[in-house]
Amino acid sequence: MKRCSLDCPTAKEDTEKAKVGLQGSIFCSEDDNSLYFTYRGKSNVLEVRDLNYQVDVASQIPWYQKVSELKMPWTCGTDPSSHVMAIQNLTFKVRSGQMLALIESSACRKTSLFDVITCRDHGGKVVSGQVIINGRPRTHQLVKKCIAHVRHNDRLLPNLTVRETLLFIAKLRLPKTFSESERQKRVEEVIAELRLRQCADTKVGNEYIRGVSGGERRRVSIGIQLLWNPGILIFDEPTSGLDSFTAHNLVITLSRLARGNRLVLLSVQQPRSDIFQLFDLVLLMTSGATIYAGAARDMVQYFKENGYPCPTHSNPADFYVDLTSDDRQTEETEMGSQQRASSLAALFCEKVKHFDDFLWKRRSEEDENMMSVSRDMSPPFVSEELINMSPRSTDQLPGWFQQFIILLSRQFSNNIRDLTALLIRGFEALLMSLIIGFLYYGHGKNTLSIQDTSALLYMIGALIPFTVIFEEVIKCHSERVVLYQDLEDGLYPVGPYFSAKVLGEFPEHCVLCIIYGIPIYWLANLSPEPENFFLNLLLLMLGTFCTRMMALWTSALLPTMQISAFFGNMLYMTFVLSGGFLISLQNLWTVPFWISKVSFVRWCFEGLMQVQFSGASYTMTSGNFTYTVPGKLVLQGMDLDSQPLYAICLILASINTGFLLLYYLSLRFVSQKSNQDW
Repeated sequence: MKRCSLDCPTAKEDTEKAKVGLQGSIFCSEDDNSLYFTYRGKSNVLEVRDLNYQVDVASQIPWYQKVSELKMPWTCGTDPSSHVMAIQNLTFKVRSGQMLALIESSACRKTSLFDVITCRDHGGKVVSGQVIINGRPRTHQLVKKCIAHVRHNDRLLPNLTVRETLLFIAKLRLPKTFSESERQKRVEEVIAELRLRQCADTKVGNEYIRGVSGGERRRVSIGIQLLWNPGILIFDEPTSGLDSFTAHNLVITLSRLARGNRLVLLSVQQPRSDIFQLFDLVLLMTSGATIYAGAARDMVQYFKENGYPCPTHSNPADFYVDLTSDDRQTEETEMGSQQRASSLAALFCEKVKHFDDFLWKRRSEEDENMMSVSRDMSPPFVSEELINMSPRSTDQLPGWFQQFIILLSRQFSNNIRDLTALLIRGFEALLMSLIIGFLYYGHGKNTLSIQDTSALLYMIGALIPFTVIFEEVIKCHSERVVLYQDLEDGLYPVGPYFSAKVLGEFPEHCVLCIIYGIPIYWLANLSPEPENFFLNLLLLMLGTFCTRMMALWTSALLPTMQISAFFGNMLYMTFVLSGGFLISLQNLWTVPFWISKVSFVRWCFEGLMQVQFSGASYTMTSGNFTYTVPGKLVLQGMDLDSQPLYAICLILASINTGFLLLYYLSLRFVSQKSNQDW
């Protein structure tokens, strides 16, 4: 694709080409003209016609933020002033082989346009106009077939390597007709295309886990969408948060993708000049109105002809964004800037109304530009191995069981790679077990008193679950950003993820319960019979698993980690207080009595008490009198013999099933966004 300097001088053309060539050698170590694969489908055309889009700003505010501001959550949308026109009379047409950059000081309006194009316009309303893709109005099915959307934030599992991340997505996204070797080959081709070979076996990482750099992580996000070889790529501020060198290299990569017969749309905020030169087309907007749409190399000439020349040695993107932005220092400056922007928008509409694609062109170069577009639509130079992938078809994707196996494998890999967190959890469980065990250690052959034994058993069943809640909530909310994107992209339904999540964490759950349960049992010299030991461990696992499922449910139900942790701990403390030890079940009034019926802490405690006290007897001394108390009488006195042991295990299993059902329903019907999306 042809690249020009900003002002396209004729006398210095050779010099400028030499500079661009030198610059390319600095920023790209490999031959920039080589492409590893291209889009071999039909050329795509994206057209936006007279689009007017309205956003309800109040609906974008989370309900919990409204509550924190002492506002009622149901008042959203009642204020007419909260409805803002995000896009006004927008019209343009772009084709395969072109890269269009949207430049505006307000990020939300650019995001709104991408949301409209990709049918994700939640909280907004298309007042008029339409988006046409390849001659057909946009639909969810059409968008899913040919458009890939790379979000502003990188949503990746941090403990997987770059190659593993792409390989798992390839298994989920590529049709089941692909063999394993073909999937691996596609992954290697994407890695090569995006210049990720040097970090392919490095963890992706995040702000807490050391991994690849920010630019490499952004290219991994691009690679996830590139795996199925879409014809239209949309990038929401891909250079945000990157240093200038990394941002420049990233835009070079996007330019290469456009040369691969793809249509590329991206949004940027005041790019530096060398990045601006890489754009084919520029759409400059302010307050949702179009100020300029056309070739990037012609933007300076357009404004110069209309009385706004760009100063020498100035970045056109910076200068013209500042020129068209609202200056809100005073009411006079704000009104003046708004009038200037309105007049420029009206002037542009008048200038381009005779062009079919509504993109401004120099009159003397109109024919040349049309020929350039036709050349851009032809396939560029590629290697001998061309990729030809048919459009995605949902009936060709892996089935439910295959998705479950892939997600289960990914869950195992991500958990095992987080070795530090696993060791910390294991050490925490072991330390608590040793502390409690040594507290009750040393009584030798003397049997613990009834009070000491019941307190120990209650502590065994109530202490370790308390630490599980916060750990599980943190883990779920860190993974939810990936889950939200995968579900939105249609990689898999909720069912396979739900099953993989529950089963994938089960081995870790069992190991932690064993690390916690064994030392404390033998240090406290509880019943030595093997049957009682294994029953004690089983009840501990069932009670702790109830806590884990409750934490999963609250994480899926509520929007933030803090709210989920608060609600989970509050619910757990309610179960602890009604567990039958701090106050007798017989003395509970109506509400906590019925809560105790579903308290897994109560049933776990009752089961542990029956294991230790059934068939045992305890010696008690009162003054000069010593007498023997049967364990069964102790259970009756504490009202802990309401159900036999097998029924208690079934009740705990039923509570687990109830939390599992609530967790699944929350995943299925509560469309929670990650914190990054609010």
